[in-house]
Amino acid sequence: MKKAVVILSGGMDSTTATFIAKKEGYELIPLHFNYGQRTEKRELKAFNDICDYLELKNRYVIDIPFFKQIGASALVDENIEVPTDGIKPGIPITYVPFRNGIFLSIATAVAEKEGAEAIYIGVVEEDSSGYPDCREEFIKSIEDAINKGTKPQTQIKIKTPLIHLKKEDIVKKAVEVGVPLELTWSCYKEEDKACGVCDSCRLRLKGFKKAGIKDKILYKQ
Repeated sequence: MKKAVVILSGGMDSTTATFIAKKEGYELIPLHFNYGQRTEKRELKAFNDICDYLELKNRYVIDIPFFKQIGASALVDENIEVPTDGIKPGIPITYVPFRNGIFLSIATAVAEKEGAEAIYIGVVEEDSSGYPDCREEFIKSIEDAINKGTKPQTQIKIKTPLIHLKKEDIVKKAVEVGVPLELTWSCYKEEDKACGVCDSCRLRLKGFKKAGIKDKILYKQ
């Protein structure tokens, strides 16, 4: 059976990409990263809840402590406030420098070890938060690089099934492929109830509203 490493944060996008990989007939190898993010424990819970739901046993949880040491992002540096005043143009302070590049590099090592032929990542280019490492141009470039830097018999395709979708389309796609959205977590700030005002919560709420579907997770406001 063909195998895919799925980078699974526990958020709505990565979970939807994971369910799409399953629907496309891959044996799933879920990969999660603890990188010192504010909601690290809650995201790990979401990851494990989703893996349990899918009955996935072969799980990878990898700690990357150096992101917190580098800082420069409100997600890992508690001295920088997570913005709550609405989404603005440009690259936000929640951008973690080259995070997806590092994630994909580690995912490649796992894929090569496991004999996987694909890596799924739930990046979104349109209607996202403006992160440069979510762009299709970047994904194509790093796919070329990893295939040049692995064994000759290793051929890995990076799959980005959501990259051109808007949030409301992702919500609809999630429902279509059977994602238990109540198990996912998107908030940048809180681990109890979602804050409802960070960029990630705003995008999620906007997506549910436009899709005409109720979000079952709890919000503070």
